[in-house]
Amino acid sequence: MEHLDAAALDTGPEHLDADALDTGLERIRKAPAGRGTVDMVVRRPGVDQREVLEVGTLDPEVGLVGDNWSQRPSSRTADNSPHPDMQLNVMSSRVVDLVSGGRDRWHLAGDQLFLDLDLSHENLPAGTRLALGTAVIEVTDQPHTGCKKFVRRFGAEAMRWVNSPEGRELRLRGLCARVVEAGQVRPGDLVVKLPTGSNSGD
Repeated sequence: MEHLDAAALDTGPEHLDADALDTGLERIRKAPAGRGTVDMVVRRPGVDQREVLEVGTLDPEVGLVGDNWSQRPSSRTADNSPHPDMQLNVMSSRVVDLVSGGRDRWHLAGDQLFLDLDLSHENLPAGTRLALGTAVIEVTDQPHTGCKKFVRRFGAEAMRWVNSPEGRELRLRGLCARVVEAGQVRPGDLVVKLPTGSNSGD
């Protein structure tokens, strides 16, 4: 397990402009639709803290075990409690590699799972279940947009790009998910889009 301080790595390569970002769309669109891979698992034990994991444990009650989701208040719940449909933030490894400038900066995005998979609304509508490792997660309808830290680390152009109409349709910033079946997930594990109505990864 690798411990990282996200705040200390805010500075990095020069941010890409709109043309450079658009050039990367062709590769992003070629991501596999039905069967992909887990490329990185990241736990956030505290604010601006990251742990790149060799194995992560997913749990329906707490999300990624050891992550601080369960301590994060949400403006989208009536009592500001953690939103149950925002347990996990999932981002395309192809997108994060483009905007971040390299794998050693992926964790700055703040997502827990980085997958080589087509995350678009067309491919993964809300309710779609994904088997990864021995766990199953479900895509939710909660939007995943970005924040000031995303702008600081990857640039204002990147923020506009991921939140453009096309970017939102492709879910370039990523998606929100919840755990429906507990299990473990490791980099290199297969990710499989389950048939509609499936309740397990079998």
